[in-house]
Parts: sequence; structure tokens; C-alpha cells
Amino acid sequence: MNTLRLRPPTFDDEADVMSAHRKMLNEGFTFATGLRENEAWPEYLNRLDSYQYGQTGQWVPSTFLVADVGAKIVGRTSIRYELDALLAHEGGHIGYGVVPSERRKGYATQILIQSLDIAHRAGIQRVLVTCVVDNEGSATVIQRCGGVFDSVALSMDGSMVNRFWIE
Repeated sequence: MNTLRLRPPTFDDEADVMSAHRKMLNEGFTFATGLRENEAWPEYLNRLDSYQYGQTGQWVPSTFLVADVGAKIVGRTSIRYELDALLAHEGGHIGYGVVPSERRKGYATQILIQSLDIAHRAGIQRVLVTCVVDNEGSATVIQRCGGVFDSVALSMDGSMVNRFWIE
């Protein structure tokens, strides 16, 4: 069995990331965080680098990584090193997703475990992770990774979001 690894997207990942992005948008989930319509791939990759250092002004310092299994992108994670008001309310420190065809294979748990390791190594001891209330699979993953339910919040898009803390 191939091991899941988190890594930055590369120039060679454009087709796979764009395919995953289109599939996830059908579910109302943004796969490629911050991707602008008709944006050139090299420009997007450069902007992702600037997010890591909080250089954009509109985004907190964060890292976007794809989840790769045997050279196939199966998911992604965004790790935010700070929380602004919106993230503290409904977004959290970590946002992850798995491509629909790759679900129920344990990848979400692996993505979250590795994301938590990165967050903890960056000095975030108490990590906020959220999911939409009706996403039982994600809630199970979060709890399996040590998530303790905190509250339900009304998100800006009108959905209800479960909030969990992981130490």
C-alpha cells in the first residue's frame, strides 16, 4: 500500500488539482484554496508561497498542501497559523478535503493527523477544526484524531458548522 504524503503542489500538478477543484466545487467545497477564475497556474503557485508568510495582507499565514498517494492527488489541506475573526468562528486552523472517488479509504484521517503534526510543530497547541453539521464522516475523523466538540456555529453561507478543539 502506498503511503499518503502532504506536499506543496508543483507545476506538474496543474491538471490533477484543477480536476479535483472542479469535482469538489460541485459539492460546494473549494479544493484549490484561493484559486481565482482563469488564473494562470504559475501565478497561483506563487501566491500560495506568499500565503505561507502572510504577505498578501488579506490572508492569515497559511500553508496549502496536496495529499499524494502513489503520485495521485487524493485530497488537500490548508493549515492556518493564525485565526482571524472568520476562521475563529467557522473555519478553524485546518481545512481538509478528499476527492470524492478517494473517500472511505482512510485518507481524511491521514491528512488530518499529518496536518495536526505540522500545526503542532509550528507552535499551535490547541487546534480548531470545523465541519458542516451534516458531514458525519468528517466529524468522525475529527473525533478520531482527538477532537473535542465545542459548539455549533452559523456560518456566513447559512450552514451550521460543528466546532472541535484538538490538543
